[in-house]
Amino acid sequence: MGEQILKTENVTVSFDGFKAINNLNFSMDTGELRVVIGPNGAGKTTFLDIITGKVQPTEGQVLFKGQNLRRLSEHKIARLGIGRKFQTPRVYLNLTVRENLDLISNRQKNVFQTLFGSAAAAEKRSVAGLLETIGLETKAEIKAQYLSHGEKQRLEIGMLVAQSPDLLLVDEPVAGLTDEETENVGNLLLALAESHSIIVIEHDMEFVRQIARKVTVLHQGSVLCEGNMDEVQNDPRVIEVYLGESPEDGHN
Repeated sequence: MGEQILKTENVTVSFDGFKAINNLNFSMDTGELRVVIGPNGAGKTTFLDIITGKVQPTEGQVLFKGQNLRRLSEHKIARLGIGRKFQTPRVYLNLTVRENLDLISNRQKNVFQTLFGSAAAAEKRSVAGLLETIGLETKAEIKAQYLSHGEKQRLEIGMLVAQSPDLLLVDEPVAGLTDEETENVGNLLLALAESHSIIVIEHDMEFVRQIARKVTVLHQGSVLCEGNMDEVQNDPRVIEVYLGESPEDGHN
């Protein structure tokens, strides 16, 4: 597609003199699935924080579809079309899978209308489509508290998609998942990448290999290198950065 959806220009974030992000220059195109990796302390979560407005850059700017996000609130940035999924699933445990999706789909409405009113036919179709996309049609009437960890992750990704964001930010979606659940989440993200721009932060290298088209490696708050998985894994700078890291950093 060629058009840039996100760009950071010379972004630095300092916490009491420590530069969590250090002169970061990053860009990605609309419709791209980008995976961001890096050792602990590389600045990966802070990177998502500056995109969503949770943290303000000390220097530099973040551009989303050409608009400067500097000093915009998290709420305003979300309304511009950026959705974020955190490491721990944030779902309504006492609601069913369908009710969780209904609630997000009908955000404009009163919560009680959502739960006890009748959804319009189009909304029902969109929720049914989401249930199919996230592979939880058979669990639609089950309360979220009874889902496996992997199913909760997929439900939350579905709730994120229900908000119709242009850019999805997904933070370590497969931490603690079984191999089968990991593959399911990977397949879901690949399916969503057909119609969304997505940034995934991840430690699990096998999962990265499953979904990655282009990988960005962060180190000490800056981009160390970018490329496909083979290029990145064979880059001497990346090998050096990961050497000396404890094994779980590369293979959670």
